[in-house]
Amino acid sequence: MVKMADATMMIKYIIHNTALKHGKSATFMPKPIYGEAGSGMHVHMLLLKGGQPVFSDDNGYSHLSETAHYFMGGLLKHIASLCALTNPSTNSFKRLVPGFEAPVTVGYATSNRSAVIRIPAYAKSPDKRRFELRNPDATCNPYFCYAAILMAGLDGVKNKIDPHANGWGPYDMNPYTLPEEEKAKLKGLPVCLEDALDALEADHDYLTAGGVFPEELLATFIKNKRQECRQMAAIPHPAEFDRYYNL
Repeated sequence: MVKMADATMMIKYIIHNTALKHGKSATFMPKPIYGEAGSGMHVHMLLLKGGQPVFSDDNGYSHLSETAHYFMGGLLKHIASLCALTNPSTNSFKRLVPGFEAPVTVGYATSNRSAVIRIPAYAKSPDKRRFELRNPDATCNPYFCYAAILMAGLDGVKNKIDPHANGWGPYDMNPYTLPEEEKAKLKGLPVCLEDALDALEADHDYLTAGGVFPEELLATFIKNKRQECRQMAAIPHPAEFDRYYNL
């Protein structure tokens, strides 16, 4: 995981500097352009033990094992608080809206881009069977992001959190086509960074297990991010000039 986080930092550095070399700039903002699809950082995960795939089971839903489902259950249980670490910018939540292939539904499914956990149907061999968490974006600290994802998944395995039993799917349909009363039953991701920080404040025991995330680190992170939210909210936005300038 540290190697992957190092690689994440390195590729951002390379892309930024390659763009500058050619007189351009590159951004990893989740939603740089209104009305266009944003930029995510989907995290694929699989687990091996003794070189053998733990997440594969020919008899399981989408060929995933019970352990894989428990891992997904942990992610879905803690997804609101995870968002504070996987989507830690005010711009992050402008990407997580319906209609732009970004995840908005707390649930899992095969090849469903609106669910926060998507199981790729093209991963057919046992050693490739996996799932992806689709909400993270590249404004995150990858060391925090990947560690938090792992801790949430392990909590699901340890406590046998069944995503189907908890009503989180599988959503093998387009949720936008559901009747309104069914749509109302779907749980969504936080709609702003402040909501995600509230969730992290209330739900972080899975992160502090084994001392992986010290309480002081999380408290400082939340404090600094709340200050960032206040600062961003106080800055006049160009769209406000468009809407209010001539009133």
